[in-house]
Amino acid sequence: MVWTWRYEAADGTVITPADGVEEFSNQGDAESWIGEEYKRLLAEGVDRVVLLDDEQVIYPMSLREG
Repeated sequence: MVWTWRYEAADGTVITPADGVEEFSNQGDAESWIGEEYKRLLAEGVDRVVLLDDEQVIYPMSLREG
């Protein structure tokens, strides 16, 4: 299993990061990483992320408060 985040703009367009997609061996590591990186992602135009286990959607999450 490979855990990744899919990055999306406010309109749902998928954003491909210039430095590639981070891969994690477990859900906890993926969630810790997004907790550390969400401000940078917001600055790069990412409004929402979707946690994936291989290709299976686990959950979507807004990076904006509220």
